[in-house]
Amino acid sequence: MATLEICCFGAECALVAERAGADRIELCTSPAEGGITPSFGMLRQVRDLVRIPVHPIVRPRGGDFCYTQADFSAMKNDISLIRDMGFSGAVVGLLNEEGHIDLPKMEILMELAGPLAITFHRAFDMCINPLLALEQLTQLGVSRILTSGQQANAELGLPLLRTLNEKTQGPIIMAGAGVRLSNIQKFLDVGLKEIHSSAGKVAPSTMIYRKAGVTMSSDSEVDEFTHYCVDEDTVEAMKDIMSIHAPLAF
Repeated sequence: MATLEICCFGAECALVAERAGADRIELCTSPAEGGITPSFGMLRQVRDLVRIPVHPIVRPRGGDFCYTQADFSAMKNDISLIRDMGFSGAVVGLLNEEGHIDLPKMEILMELAGPLAITFHRAFDMCINPLLALEQLTQLGVSRILTSGQQANAELGLPLLRTLNEKTQGPIIMAGAGVRLSNIQKFLDVGLKEIHSSAGKVAPSTMIYRKAGVTMSSDSEVDEFTHYCVDEDTVEAMKDIMSIHAPLAF
C-alpha cells in the first residue's frame, strides 16, 4: 500500500494525523511561508508523543532556497539537533544562484545527517533541470523527493511526476502540493508510492475578545482568529482510498 505523509504544524496536528492512520509526519511551522524549521520545544514535544516516523523540515526562513552562509550555519545546527534527538528523517532543500542543486552544501548536510532519511523538498520544483537534479540527488543518497512536478500544484504536474517516477533509480518520488481527497486517486493511478498532503482545514480561534484594528501580521488581510489544522476525517478517507487502490495498467 502507498505511504501517506501528512504535513503538520504542531503536536496536536501530529497526534490527530497519527490517530487517523497517517504513515509519517512532516513537521514544520509557519504554513503561510510554506513551512520553516520547528522550535526545539515543538521538536521535543512531538518526539515524545508521536510514535509514527516524524521528519522535521530544516528551512531557516521563507522565500527562495538559495541560502547565505549564516542561513547554512543554522541549517547545519538544526540537522545535527534533529539527528541527535533521534528522529528518523529530515526534510531539506538548497539551490544555487543558477537554479541547480547546491551540491557542496547538500554534501555537507548529508554527512551531518548520518542515519537520517533525507527528503529533498519542493526546492526541487524551483530548479532549472529536474532530470539532472534527480541524477544528482540519487548520487547524494537522498531517500525521497517531494515535488509538485514543477507546477503550481501536483495535479498539473502529473506528467513530470510520472516521468520522474519511471526514471528514478533511487529516491522515491512523493507527490505534494494540492493533493486532496478529491484527486488522490490520480496520483496512485500513475504509480506513485508516496503521497504528501496537509489534509487540512481552517479552525476558528477560541478567543472571545477580539481586538479590532490590530494585527501581528504584515499582511492585513490575514485572519489571525483562525488557524490551520489537520482534518482527521480527511486523513482517514485518504488512507481508505489508498488501502483499496489497484494501480491502472498502462
